[in-house]
Amino acid sequence: MLLQRIGNRGIRLGSLFERAAARYPSNVLLLDHDLDIAPERGRTLPLPEVADLVDDFAARLWRAGVRPEDHVVVRKSDAFDIFLLAVAVARIGGVPVLLSPGLDGPTVAALLRRVDRPVLVTDAATLTGVLPDAVFGLTSRVLLAAGRDARAPSLAEWAGAPRVPEVPVPPDRPALVTHTSGTTGAPKLAVHTGHSLQARYRPQAAATALMRRREPVAIHVSFVHSRLVTALALALLRGFPVAVLADADPERVAGLFARLRPAVLEAHPNTYLSWERLAGDPRRPLANVKLFSSTFDALHPRTVRTLVGASGRRFPRFGQIYGQSEVGPTVARAYGRRRSPDADGRCVGVPFPGMTGVRVVSRDGRRPTASSPGWIEVSSDGRIRTYLGEPERFTRQSDDGWWRMGDLGYRTRWGCLHLTDREVDEIPGFGSTLTVEDRLLSRLPELAEVVILPLAGGPPLPVVCTHGDRPLDEAAWRAAAAGLPPMAAPVRWSQADLPRTATTKVKRLELAARLTDGSGEDGDDGPGAGRDGERA
Repeated sequence: MLLQRIGNRGIRLGSLFERAAARYPSNVLLLDHDLDIAPERGRTLPLPEVADLVDDFAARLWRAGVRPEDHVVVRKSDAFDIFLLAVAVARIGGVPVLLSPGLDGPTVAALLRRVDRPVLVTDAATLTGVLPDAVFGLTSRVLLAAGRDARAPSLAEWAGAPRVPEVPVPPDRPALVTHTSGTTGAPKLAVHTGHSLQARYRPQAAATALMRRREPVAIHVSFVHSRLVTALALALLRGFPVAVLADADPERVAGLFARLRPAVLEAHPNTYLSWERLAGDPRRPLANVKLFSSTFDALHPRTVRTLVGASGRRFPRFGQIYGQSEVGPTVARAYGRRRSPDADGRCVGVPFPGMTGVRVVSRDGRRPTASSPGWIEVSSDGRIRTYLGEPERFTRQSDDGWWRMGDLGYRTRWGCLHLTDREVDEIPGFGSTLTVEDRLLSRLPELAEVVILPLAGGPPLPVVCTHGDRPLDEAAWRAAAAGLPPMAAPVRWSQADLPRTATTKVKRLELAARLTDGSGEDGDDGPGAGRDGERA
């Protein structure tokens, strides 16, 4: 929309770290892990060193034969160098295609077929332990970012390669390919341009404009998620010190935050859910947080209240953003300490004025309401250009600039958008499963997760996870469920066995399939469960 287009020259991914280092040469990037491609660099990297590392690997990739417009798939072990390699590819005009470390071999092979013989950058551990031999026939060449394997050359062989100048990419050309979460089936490959990524940057820059002091920012976002591009650009191009986390374990995070004292946090909703326990940590790791920001999804009210309540800042805020991998942020709302325990967690906010739009399309000819929600559609210049290898699927979801989100909801007379369910998760006659899950979590502090699934021939089935996998108090459950729509007796599964996406969301369809075929289920103590009402 208009304010996303004015002066939009593209995000210029290939020069991101170079520009940030030129503006703020004393700024640093902090990591909680070693880089596979350069472990000797340590975990505290001045921005000029990061820019030099990107330039170094861009030169190696050039010597390895990568050229402008080549698609380069990066599927390696989980580390921030996934993103650094993507920037290196973009620097020489290539198109990075980022695949999650959580994708299995057959899924990677299927996605490689859609890209049509790209270059594959991986590591020895992934090549030998995850990927099928078929990848050699599906790619033009395979390169190793770390480790050794006789079947593929290593980028280490080209260390010291002559540096090459940056290759500018027109802002309307493909700049990055990421994949969707795959919660409703096989992931789709989303094609971003420099224009679309910069358009996503604008709303978030406006939302964070009041952050005047250059205090630390901590980010735990999937290294293959498009949100990481704008999150890093927002922070680094404004001079904020940034800590990038690979490990979301609450105990490790508490120690890091107690030392770093971040003022801004960016994480996925389910990560915040697991971080609720940080609120009671005596080290007060959240005491300095001024802004909590989430990626494209609604959060449980309990989570928002708990985390905001743990901040020692005068006016802490939780910025809830609703969007999707295909369109970026579209709707937002901020919450403070005064949020009522009974507040509707599915009121996700209003569009960004002049930048994004939202409408709800009726399914039955009547105005969409809470009892009869409609299809949520949004408009934004941040929308991807197509699905790589599947343009017909992209066309089916778009309508003259509007994009169907796959969610159901309604708008109040004040314009606030309410999210009720994913289309594929709707249970006829039950009402909003997401609202019921919110209420159960708010009423039962011992619950770490709850997801309600349809059950053939009976009432919906709640699958629950408890903190520490402790037994569920049945009397407390009955009290919490009182007044809610009828449900079957809950099944308790372990959090560790949840089927999750790259953004930590639970794959509801896969979970339902496991319950149906009985795989791993063991009555009240079976493995796995969770929720996945939000979008990637």
